[in-house]
Amino acid sequence: MQISREGVSLEPGDASPRGNQPINLNHYATKKSVAESMLDVALFMSNAMRLKVVLEQGPSSHYYATLVTLISISLLLQVVIGVLLVVIARVNLNEVEKQWRLNQLNDAATTLVFLTVVINVFITAFGAHKSGFLAVRASRNLL
Repeated sequence: MQISREGVSLEPGDASPRGNQPINLNHYATKKSVAESMLDVALFMSNAMRLKVVLEQGPSSHYYATLVTLISISLLLQVVIGVLLVVIARVNLNEVEKQWRLNQLNDAATTLVFLTVVINVFITAFGAHKSGFLAVRASRNLL
């Protein structure tokens, strides 16, 4: 078994992944934050595109004000989550005096992610468009 800056790494002959040395939690937390950030960026781009579509449809579309409000709140929450994740990733998790604060920040980020998911469920519900057979039929009637 070799111990590096990133934590414990096993050589082919080692039978147990656990040794006497602890795994570097900073490396784990950083990877987790990066993965969450990538998902947040993907959702941010999706919501920006949805906002563009809603704004192009104009105020005459159904649920215009509701969708603009929900998408705007979702985008704002995603920016806050992104900032929290950057702060969490930059703090050393191995420093015991900072662990309590990091736990609070992680709980706040998790709560905001949950709220963002709930808001995006409503965005999807209010933003439903005709699809499949009905959409084809409606577009033919316009011609």
